Amino acid sequence: QVHLVESGGGLVQAGGSLRLSCAASISIFSINRMAWYRQTPGKQRELVASINSGGSTNYADSVKGRFTISRDHAKNTVYLQMNSLKPEDTAVYYCNAITVYTYWGQGTQVTVSS
Repeated sequence: QVHLVESGGGLVQAGGSLRLSCAASISIFSINRMAWYRQTPGKQRELVASINSGGSTNYADSVKGRFTISRDHAKNTVYLQMNSLKPEDTAVYYCNAITVYTYWGQGTQVTVSS
């Protein structure tokens, strides 16, 4: 069982920045892939960014050049640095971890005002 706890969401003006954190209850060395997803009402959850055990990253086209996913093994934490935020980035952001199973955090709200 892996518990994921997100933090760092909030309200920010367009053009601003936020950093989301996802703390895992186990060593992230044991996790094959960690990712951030986001979801708005009435829409499917979409992949924002991912990082695999080898350190390779992947980003949605809509956030490339603005968001950066990173990790700190010592803290068992994955981060999502979000810069140049736009109102369309408003969503609930979820942390995801894949081992043999898939785990989700509880989500953190990000609201970008215009």
